[in-house]
Amino acid sequence: MKIWQKNIDVDSFVESFTVGNDRAMDLQLATADVLGSLAHTKMLNSINLLSDEDLALVQKELKTIYQEIQSGNFAIEDTVEDVHSQIEMMLTQRVGEAGKKIHSGRSRNDQVLVDLKLYFRFEIKQLVDQVTALFQQLIRLSNENKDILIPGYTHLQIAMPSSFGLWFAAYAESLVDDLELLKAAWNISNKNPLGSAAGYGSSFPLNRRMTTDLLGFQDLNYNVVYAQMGRGKTERVLAQAMSSVAATLGKFAMDVTLFINQNFGFISFPDHLTTGSSIMPHKKNPDVFEIMRGRCNKIQALPNEIALMTTNLPSGYHRELQLLKESLFPSFKSLNDCLEICTFMLDHISLKDAILEDPKYDYLFSVEVVNNEVLSGIPFRDAYKNIGTAIESGTFKPSKTVNHTHEGSIGNLQNDQIERQFNEVVAGFNFEKVDRAIDELVR
Repeated sequence: MKIWQKNIDVDSFVESFTVGNDRAMDLQLATADVLGSLAHTKMLNSINLLSDEDLALVQKELKTIYQEIQSGNFAIEDTVEDVHSQIEMMLTQRVGEAGKKIHSGRSRNDQVLVDLKLYFRFEIKQLVDQVTALFQQLIRLSNENKDILIPGYTHLQIAMPSSFGLWFAAYAESLVDDLELLKAAWNISNKNPLGSAAGYGSSFPLNRRMTTDLLGFQDLNYNVVYAQMGRGKTERVLAQAMSSVAATLGKFAMDVTLFINQNFGFISFPDHLTTGSSIMPHKKNPDVFEIMRGRCNKIQALPNEIALMTTNLPSGYHRELQLLKESLFPSFKSLNDCLEICTFMLDHISLKDAILEDPKYDYLFSVEVVNNEVLSGIPFRDAYKNIGTAIESGTFKPSKTVNHTHEGSIGNLQNDQIERQFNEVVAGFNFEKVDRAIDELVR
C-alpha cells in the first residue's frame, strides 16, 4: 500500500531502492505516528472535517493500535511502504470509511516531521535520564574520594597534584554543559510542524495551535516553508548535542584505559568486568571502555555525516532526507548503552590510595614549594628560579601538604554548585508538561 499510489505500478527495483531500510527505521516512529494522528483527528473534528461519530471510531481504534505498539504487537508489512501507510491501512480496515478521512489537511511530509519531533523528544528524555544517573554516580564518587590525591598531567607529563575528587567532578561538570546542548536540541524538537503539509500549508482552516497544545509542544514552527526546512536541521543539532555527550564519555574512557594500565595503576575493576587474552594469562583488559571510546568516536562523526547529506539542498522536501534515520536512529541506542554501562562500571570501581607516596611523583609538588617561598616574601620569579635550580641539582625537597582552598580546587570542590547547575538545566526541559499532554491524549 502506498498512500500516494495512482494507477501505475512502480518498478520493483525502483521501489526497493527508494524505500531502502525505511520500514525497519519507521518501526521506531510508530508510537509517534499514532500520537500525531490522535491530535490531528481531534483538530479535524474541531473544524468540521470529521464528524463526532467518525472521531469516536477513529480515536478508539488509534488508541487500540497504540496499545498494540506498546506491547510489541505491531509490524509494517512487506507490501506496505512505511509506518504512516501501515497505520492508516489498519485503521481503515477496522473502522471503514472514517479511516480514509484522517489524512485531510496534512501531507506525508508534515506527518513525518511531527513523528520525528515526537520521537526525538522521547529519545532526548531517555538520554537526560541516563546522563542524570551517570552524573549522580560521578558526584558521589567525587565526594567519597575527595581526599585521595592523584597526579595531574599536562602534555602527558606529571604536572601538579590532582585528586579523585577533582577527576570525577570534572566529568560531572562536563555533563552539565553537554545537557545545555541537549536542551537546545530539545527546544528545537519541541516546536510543532504539523499543519505545514507539504511545506506550503493548506487551504483548510487548520487549528495548528490546537495540535500544538494536544501534543505538548512548547510552540509552533510558524512558517510552513521553514517547518519543512527543519528536516535535517533538527537532526544535525541533535547530533551535535549527542556528540558533546559522546566527547565527554570518550575522554573519560581514555582516562580509564590509562589509569587502569599497570604503569599508572590508579584504579581497577573486578575480574568479571574485564576480559583476558587468548595467550597471556595475566591480562585484564578494559574492553568496556575501549568499546565505549570507539562508539563515542563514531557518534562524534555523526554531525558531519548529517551535514554532508544535507549541505546545499534547496528549500522543500527531498527524498534523501529519509537516509538521516539510518545515521541517527541507531546512535540513540549506542549512546544510551555507553551511558548506562559507564554508570554500571563505576559502581564497581576500586581506587588506589597513597599514590603520590611514590618518589617519582615528588616533582608534582614543585609548584607547592614555589608558592611556599612566595608566601614567605620571595618574589615569584626568584622563587621559581630557586626551585628550578634545586631540581636540576637533585636537592629538591617536596612539600606534600596541599592547601588549595579557592572555588573548584582540591580542597573546595564546589560539588554542591555543580549539582545546582545540573538540576537547573534539567528543570528547564519541563518534561512534565509533555508527559501530561501525552497521557491525556492516549487516555
